[in-house]
Amino acid sequence: MKYDLEKIKKELDTLPSYDTQIYLQGDTEDMDSHEAIKNYLLVDETEKDFNIPLFDLPYINSIMKKHNLVRTRVMKMKPKTCYYWHHDKTKRLHIPIVTHEHCFLLLENDRLHLPADGTAYEIDTTFNHTALNCSKIDRIHIVGVLQNV
Repeated sequence: MKYDLEKIKKELDTLPSYDTQIYLQGDTEDMDSHEAIKNYLLVDETEKDFNIPLFDLPYINSIMKKHNLVRTRVMKMKPKTCYYWHHDKTKRLHIPIVTHEHCFLLLENDRLHLPADGTAYEIDTTFNHTALNCSKIDRIHIVGVLQNV
């Protein structure tokens, strides 16, 4: 699955500024894209409710619709950072927007580098995993929850 990365970047440039993440989908049209799900207990039953686009991003919204994504976010990982070791309840779709050769996903015992070339990657995050940014730049991915079908 390949998409026009320049088109995606152009739409993302219209978003308000954010520090680590901004939600592209919510459970209501007026949900605060920065607050997102802080006040929600995330379980399979509620994630599916986060399917309403929060911004006028025709190209990105069409990608979310095509893949039946929910709770889609733009995630920014600062340099020299790592997420904790964890697993999710469902798989994720990753579209790398900005990355570096020293940015990785560790998925169980495998190290993956996802280049920013417009490719959408289905990642089975039900396995233990983490992400590392061992570079000097921000790593930016669009990450959406793939609903169990």
